[in-house]
Amino acid sequence: MPHIELILPKMGESVAEATLTSWLKNEGDIIELEEGILEIATDKVDSEVPSDYEGTLIKKLYKEGDIIKIGEPFAIIETISNVSESLPPQDLSAYDESDNIPLAAPLQGNNAIGIKKFPSDGSNVIGENNKFYSPLVKNIAKKEKINNEELNQINGTGRNRRVTKDDILNYLENRIPQSLPELKKADNSPNRGTVTTNSFSGESEIIEMDRMRKLISNHMVNSKKTAPHVTSVVEIDVTNLVNWRNKVKNNFLKKEGYKLTFTPIFIEAVAKAIKDFPMINVSVDGENIIIKKDANIGMAVALPSGNLIVPVVKGANNLNLLGTAKSVNNLTHKARNNKLDPDDVQGGTFTIINIGTFGNIIGTPIINQPEVAILATGVIQKKPAVIETPEGDFIGIRQMMFMSMSYDHRVVDGMLGGSFLRKVGDYLENFEINRQIW
Repeated sequence: MPHIELILPKMGESVAEATLTSWLKNEGDIIELEEGILEIATDKVDSEVPSDYEGTLIKKLYKEGDIIKIGEPFAIIETISNVSESLPPQDLSAYDESDNIPLAAPLQGNNAIGIKKFPSDGSNVIGENNKFYSPLVKNIAKKEKINNEELNQINGTGRNRRVTKDDILNYLENRIPQSLPELKKADNSPNRGTVTTNSFSGESEIIEMDRMRKLISNHMVNSKKTAPHVTSVVEIDVTNLVNWRNKVKNNFLKKEGYKLTFTPIFIEAVAKAIKDFPMINVSVDGENIIIKKDANIGMAVALPSGNLIVPVVKGANNLNLLGTAKSVNNLTHKARNNKLDPDDVQGGTFTIINIGTFGNIIGTPIINQPEVAILATGVIQKKPAVIETPEGDFIGIRQMMFMSMSYDHRVVDGMLGGSFLRKVGDYLENFEINRQIW
């Protein structure tokens, strides 16, 4: 049976290497088509690398913590027997056991083509619901005494709803302890301190920040050190917008296959306002101001781990509402399933965060450097409001929302920041109730 090298795929124009954070498979395990085989981390995102072939993992070429260059092989699999027999077996002795660095050249020519990909036969599943669980997840479940019935109840966020390491660790954090007063570790990671304490004592559990939280921490501290922050706030009436969305959302879901959220509408309004006030769409380089031609709008997405990541809708100023909605849905799905590419989170020129998702009304967000402004949209609430008409003023129930924007006072003064924020509000308040999306 032929041996195939799995190659670390390209992950963006500026990414040349990645750190192997964990193996999802062990040598000897069956690998299904497009099943995650390892997890990697770049300076932007963490993601799984799926297998392009189906077979058995027979050789890991790197250890956890190693750096892998883009285009380098990271593992060897043995494909199933009815794959083309024209491919000669790869000599595993070409790899040095001491450091797992390949000594032989990667497969080339006929050794790298002609492999047929096969559908999964479901042979590597457990549990009555036929869910797949990686060896890592199964090991954690075994150590924490989680049986198959309990494991099947965990909602997976991975490919095909697969339960990932983060899913099971998040579940363990909220799991009812099996015995009190002893506190148990969620796993045997060196990042978690071993603490046994009485539930009424003053002792605490100390855990190390995960990699993404460290990146976020450094990024936020650097932003506050770099930019003097100013925040402006407006309250707007989005009744027309809410009514329009309620009118079209069911048909949209049926026709497009995903929900129409408020996010693409907010992005559209920001992109329009940037055209009116291009000096918001800039970055600072020393004493120079760099004006960006495209409105690349970042949107903060909450991850199952509790962290946030900001994928970017590229060229939002050139998209219609349907195109923006498709981009938002695709990026959100990739973010929540750990499938973002490094390019997906690069090149942003302005960021939006929807704090209304958490029931908040106003926020003072920190600027996502090197941008100069970030907009927070609050929860939409029904409120009594004064409605002005030619016949006189009266009180009515309206859908109201606060928007707050932090901006870099080095280059954005109060007039520009306030005028831009008000313009975004105007576009949302004057949303056309009979607008067609197709």
